[in-house]
Amino acid sequence: MARLLHELIFEQAERAPAAVAVVHRKTSLDYAALASLVQATARGLLALDLNRAERVAVYLPKRLETVATLFGTVLAGGAFVPINPLLKAEQVAYILRDCNVRILVTTRDRADFLEPTLADCLDLHSLVLVDGASSASRRLHHIQIIDWSDLLDADTRRPVARVIDIDMAAILYTSGSTGKPKGVVLSHRNMLTGAFSVAEYLGNRADDRILALLPFSFDYGLSQTTTAFATGACIVLMDYLLPRDVINTVAREQITGLAAVPPMWVQLALLEWPAAAVNSLRYFTNSGGAMPRATLAALRRALPKTTPFLMYGLTEAFRSTYLPPAEIERRPDSIGKAIPNAEVLVVREDGSPCAPGESGELVHRGALVALGYWNDPIKTVERFRPAPGQNPGLPLTEPAVWSGDTVRADEEGFLYFIGRKDDMIKTSGYRVSPTEVEEVLYGSGQVVEAAALGIPHPMLGQAVVAVIKPLCDDFNESELIARCKQHLPNFMVPLRVIVRRDDLPRNPNGKIDRKSLVEEFRTLFPETVI
Repeated sequence: MARLLHELIFEQAERAPAAVAVVHRKTSLDYAALASLVQATARGLLALDLNRAERVAVYLPKRLETVATLFGTVLAGGAFVPINPLLKAEQVAYILRDCNVRILVTTRDRADFLEPTLADCLDLHSLVLVDGASSASRRLHHIQIIDWSDLLDADTRRPVARVIDIDMAAILYTSGSTGKPKGVVLSHRNMLTGAFSVAEYLGNRADDRILALLPFSFDYGLSQTTTAFATGACIVLMDYLLPRDVINTVAREQITGLAAVPPMWVQLALLEWPAAAVNSLRYFTNSGGAMPRATLAALRRALPKTTPFLMYGLTEAFRSTYLPPAEIERRPDSIGKAIPNAEVLVVREDGSPCAPGESGELVHRGALVALGYWNDPIKTVERFRPAPGQNPGLPLTEPAVWSGDTVRADEEGFLYFIGRKDDMIKTSGYRVSPTEVEEVLYGSGQVVEAAALGIPHPMLGQAVVAVIKPLCDDFNESELIARCKQHLPNFMVPLRVIVRRDDLPRNPNGKIDRKSLVEEFRTLFPETVI
């Protein structure tokens, strides 16, 4: 069994060299060809003097070169940093500086886009362009420019540094909706444990065709690739365009596994799925937030042959829980129990275990726990704290991830997500879960997207405000409020409903950006209410 991340590809290349590993548009590579491409990429990076544990950033859409660079970097002994293609120049430059990136792989247009910011990226010495020469000079500031073809042709006798499974393999940056993003450091062990664990409960197999739809900078998106390679399956690369494009791709490429986040599922549930998609899709997964019950019901009607998996994950621990499909009828709101080889606890502030039904913080322990936040010891100590209930006879402290998420467990140990500590709405002395309010809004059948927010209010502390995108032009606000009053206690009923005709803002991972909405409507209520 693989001990290092890149060994996933090489093991499959030995086992089934002719099996298709990756598809991008009209091009496909079998495992033997992918292994050769990864080896050539690693040699090229070594020829650029990449040293052990140095960082290689990938600022690309999903394409064959993206996959080759990720796995070629770890083969060469480095650590990859996937950067969301949607980020702006200053955001990219911040990441390059923060983790001292040495080599950046990108496109010609993106290099030109970044040029004004690169002068301050002092550790960056090489820029690799996957699509030919840049309009910039062959040197950009202090940085040499290399063509992808030249990288692959490079020859070097430099040996690969010795790497073991607890060494750094990747740094994934959180979305950074407020403040600067944090770089989560993942080891080879973290990523392999996650790949094999997820592949186990999804029942992934070699004949699967998995759609890589989400960004590789998102742990949930990267997981599609690692789980596919763990079982010898095929990944089909796609950058998200429109919901209809996703469904058409599922049908055309005979996709068997599809992962998405709740806002995307809400849109996909509104569309008709052709027979080819219905017949090919074996499972779908949700993470990154609770899927509205009405959306889940609509998807199950549209995809009667498809098994749904509801999941919960943390970038700091890759994946934490899943709900066995057999339990969906009984508890559709649950995020399930811990995935294989992980323990998930619900604890009070002092670390003592919560009773069934009692709300507490979710804490994750085990081999999936990341190595901390890059270059940020203060935030690392805040989030990576001693595991609760550690045996006092053990002299060394085991770290766990204290998620910052509030959950509860029922009598049988199934978990239910309540909300992030920093998303919880505090109104009139009550704590309100935004997901509870949103569930009622989605259940009305009038809403495509919804976000329940806590907006500063001079009398209530925070007022519950619903920002929605209605399904139809004849949206009836009074009916929506009436439904809320029917299903929610008075203190949870939105004081104001704000209608947006455009999509609600999203962070780079595709989740609704609550924090930006809170900032937008922060002054909604005056200091003095008359």
